[in-house]
Amino acid sequence: MRDHLVITLAAPLVSHGDLAGHERRGGAAWPGRSAVLGLVGAALGLRRSDAKAQRALNEGYGVAVLVHRPGEILRDYHTAQTVPSAKVKRPATRADALQRGRAAGALNTVISIREYRMDALFKACLYARGAPRWSLEDLRQALLRPRFAVYLGRKSCPLAAPMNPRIVRANDAHDALLPADPEAEERPGIVSDTDPETLIVDPDGLAEVPAAARRERRWDVPGDRRGWHFAPREAIVIPLRTAQADGA
Repeated sequence: MRDHLVITLAAPLVSHGDLAGHERRGGAAWPGRSAVLGLVGAALGLRRSDAKAQRALNEGYGVAVLVHRPGEILRDYHTAQTVPSAKVKRPATRADALQRGRAAGALNTVISIREYRMDALFKACLYARGAPRWSLEDLRQALLRPRFAVYLGRKSCPLAAPMNPRIVRANDAHDALLPADPEAEERPGIVSDTDPETLIVDPDGLAEVPAAARRERRWDVPGDRRGWHFAPREAIVIPLRTAQADGA
């Protein structure tokens, strides 16, 4: 048995980055490891430039996400102006680059597609690995009173309800997010009217891997936060509705 910090993540719009090119910014069906840790880091007041603190946050905790509602996809089309670097050398700001590019007749216009998800609801949990820099209670207090703004993917995606951070003692992340007696859990501010769909867990977060589980390679381990670099990891993905149907 160990402690898990469980939080509720609900928003009218969410945007969880996935592998993307320059023109298309896809959206994952659930918040990845970097999204959960980024939200906690914002609550703690960690800056992206503080590499030591960011590394301590990444190494100190395992993460699991329970998908109640992944949300309906909404595609947003943007037009943006770009300036070839060969035409404008070392601009001081983007405004300076655009002004100089316009004067040189070198502006390009591109269309980009960004995916959001509407009416999404997740629960996430963190558990300690070794002796982390912050206790789970430290994280809980930070989430109750965040230092920086917290949001789900983009600043235009604020939370729709309190995160309701609570510490749950359970055998593993599965039992922390899916307690045998749901009525015994402290109820979050918003409750799903549907059964959960999927559970995504770091491999060390499970006491036993179900037969229905699959292993996926996910590029969502935060690396250099200033450069938006991410590394791969292996995640255990458990389709809960399929598993329940098979067991019926």
